[in-house]
Amino acid sequence: MADITVLIVDDHPVVRDGLRGMFAATTGFRVLGEAADGRQAVALAERLRPDVVLMDLRMPGGGGVEAITELTRRGLPCKVLVLTTYDTDTDTIPAIEAGATGYLLKDAPRDDLFNAVRAAAEGRTVLSPAIASRLVSRVREPRSESLTTRELEILRLVARGTSNREIAAELFISEATVKTHLTHIYAKLDVKDRAAAVAVAYDRHLLP
Repeated sequence: MADITVLIVDDHPVVRDGLRGMFAATTGFRVLGEAADGRQAVALAERLRPDVVLMDLRMPGGGGVEAITELTRRGLPCKVLVLTTYDTDTDTIPAIEAGATGYLLKDAPRDDLFNAVRAAAEGRTVLSPAIASRLVSRVREPRSESLTTRELEILRLVARGTSNREIAAELFISEATVKTHLTHIYAKLDVKDRAAAVAVAYDRHLLP
C-alpha cells in the first residue's frame, strides 16, 4: 500500500520537527510539508494534496478552525486531524463543525497518533477519549434553551416566591394557564416541583 501523505501544521518549529521525526521513523507515512499557520496550511494543502492535514488550532497568522473551514469550502480531498493541547467546547465544537475528521490531544501516545492518522486517511472519525466523553455529555445535556420566554418569565416569578394566583394576576393569564406552563417547565427540566425547578434553573444559569 502507498504511504499516507501528511502535512504538519503548527506554529512551533520544535513541535513540527518532532512530528516530522516521528513519522520519518515509522513506515507507512510520508511528510509532504510543514506550515506555521492556517493560511500557509491552506496554500500548501491545495498544492501538495496530502491525505491528512495534522492541524494545530491556535496559531498567530491564521487559526486552525479558519483553515479547516477554508479547506472544506474549497472541496479539497484531504482529511483534517486536529492535534492540539486545547480540549474545551469552544475549541472542539467549532473545529468539528468546520469539517475536522478527528480531534486528538498532544499528550496522546505516539501509537494513538499513528492510528488516528491512518483512521483519518480512511475517512473514519477519531476522537481522543477525553473529547469523546465531553461531546457525549454535551449531547445528553437537557436543552435548557427549550424553555420559552413565557416559561422563563414564570420561572423567575416562582423563584421570587410568587404564588400561582399572583403570577396569573401579574401576567394577565388564568391560574390554569400558569399551572400548564409549570407542568411544561417541570418536564423540560426533569423535575417534580417548584423548588427543584428553581434549583435546576440556577444551576443551568437560566436565572440571574
